[in-house]
Amino acid sequence: MRSRSLALVTLGMLLTGVAGAQDTRPGIAVLPITNGGSYGQAKEDFDALEKGLAGMLISELSTNPAARVVERDRLQQVLDEQNLGASGRVDDQTAARIGKLVGARYLVKGTFVDFYGDFRLDLHLVNGETGEIVKTVTERARRDHLFDVIKNASQRLMREASLPPLPQNTQQQRMSRQIPTEALTFYSKALLYQDRGDRTRAAEMFQKAIDVFPEYAEARDGLQRARSS
Repeated sequence: MRSRSLALVTLGMLLTGVAGAQDTRPGIAVLPITNGGSYGQAKEDFDALEKGLAGMLISELSTNPAARVVERDRLQQVLDEQNLGASGRVDDQTAARIGKLVGARYLVKGTFVDFYGDFRLDLHLVNGETGEIVKTVTERARRDHLFDVIKNASQRLMREASLPPLPQNTQQQRMSRQIPTEALTFYSKALLYQDRGDRTRAAEMFQKAIDVFPEYAEARDGLQRARSS
């Protein structure tokens, strides 16, 4: 009898530990950023940028430990299951459904327009329960400064989601980091090929991004995954 009671107590402690370990941070999911009508480059470059912008926003938002950012691969899997993998275009009601599926309090969706190098990014922070747009963030720059657009937009999204600011030293490191647009372009193409199931071309593009910017940690991680899959 005593051993049975002890077993029940142990089981209760284990269950309590599992419940206590549940991640209660607000979830954020970044949907592919759609092309709003761009000119001046090949269509595939703009198709790739839909993936790359989302990927880099995920990377930047993930630096804030107060948020649980949904992994890009997990979100892509849900989009594919909802027959949205090809277009990535999501209306408000679908956004709410996806938010519930991935456990996200907020979703980030939006569009970009690149008009011969004049770049504009419009993002909506969406309530993951209702699909309601909470805030809108807009950033503009020359395409040569694309990474500045991404960094500034991610910082503003953190504020609009009421996340605490990054520690000062972390924020300074992130804001001082510069990734050349050429490297971002190769990285974006790598994600495009990855989602198409072409691991060989994805690995090639990740490597090209690294060749341009050897400190590109996201590209190095992507290359490792592409080669090991």
